[in-house]
Amino acid sequence: MNRILSSYLGAFANIQRNIWILSVAMFINRSGSMVLLFTSLYLTIDLHFTIGQAGLALSFYGMGSVLGSYAGGWLTDRKNFFDIMILSLITSGLILLLLLIATTPFFISLIIFLYAFAADIFRPANSKAITAYSTSENRTRSVSLVRLAINLGFSIGPAVGGFIALYLGYKWLFVIDACTSFLAAIMLFMYLPKTNEEPEKSESTILDDSSTSAYRDMRYLLFIVLVAFFGISFFQLFSSVPQYFSKECHFNEGTIGLLLALNGLLVVIIEMPLVAALEKKPKIFSFIIAGALCLPIAFSILHFGKGMMIWAVMYTLLITLSEILAMPFMMNFALSRPAKERQGQYSALYSISYGLANIFAPLLGLGIADKYGFDAMFYFFIGLSLMTAIGFWILKRKEGKP
Repeated sequence: MNRILSSYLGAFANIQRNIWILSVAMFINRSGSMVLLFTSLYLTIDLHFTIGQAGLALSFYGMGSVLGSYAGGWLTDRKNFFDIMILSLITSGLILLLLLIATTPFFISLIIFLYAFAADIFRPANSKAITAYSTSENRTRSVSLVRLAINLGFSIGPAVGGFIALYLGYKWLFVIDACTSFLAAIMLFMYLPKTNEEPEKSESTILDDSSTSAYRDMRYLLFIVLVAFFGISFFQLFSSVPQYFSKECHFNEGTIGLLLALNGLLVVIIEMPLVAALEKKPKIFSFIIAGALCLPIAFSILHFGKGMMIWAVMYTLLITLSEILAMPFMMNFALSRPAKERQGQYSALYSISYGLANIFAPLLGLGIADKYGFDAMFYFFIGLSLMTAIGFWILKRKEGKP
């Protein structure tokens, strides 16, 4: 036990203080981020939307995410990332409160779009902050520490959020999430030192040089497409799978919240020591491929489990393993590839890949389930996730990396 504890604590060694501050702020923010996890249920149960209508409304989150990530990348290459993070947290919290009064599909979709736009301006700035406050030696662990904080928040948020939705009502989730965004902004403003980093003339020259653009890096663009495919399959955890748990397995909101919380809790316990052990091994794409291959296995288990709790738990374990193996190394690849002056653009593209995933995950998952049933949905995502793993294997060969 002492060796295990020592190994776990050692994974946190030599990580800069500012990364810890950033991580605590992300924990505060994500502790309230239960909105997306329960929005599809809110729309179908409280507002009586069909599953297809709920999927269409949620797809506006992805559209806002794509545009917000692009805007955030443009701003991050030209403005101070500190200011962008503060502005994003405050604005997204204010917009979220509008869901308290919206009831029609049009206004709900519009608010979800604006919320995602404001919230995802944060992502490229946050990526640049991680790069600025970490070293090349501990960057993957710094990414994992921020992810640990996010997932610790996610492990608390869904568990609490499920019971809040069950006993107090869904609208309280919007209030709590907005408040945690404000608290995270206050935390960063008070404790994270603001850098005086502004673009220099040499940086502007590089920004004007189209040959250094991420949009000309064809292998990186292939990587972005594959990350989007991975995200579309993975994000079923938050869009179609809760509907499957509710309608086919007949789990209540509290049970669904606990299953989602298990995902975050497992990431907190496992990811940091595992990444610390794997970080020095030159096998980035091997880990990503292994993570992608966990997805079809997870969908198969959930499909053939026929609503039994043990198989729902097994699905959660495998989808979590997929996340742990793939996501830290995908982000490390995205952060380490560009020159400093292009970090905003490369990070924006990486964020856009998840924005695209947020568009198509509910559209495809809930759309297929609504029209053809959950069985067809599972078959589709088993195929898509297998294709994604093959794509990463092809990219690995092109990059000549282990």
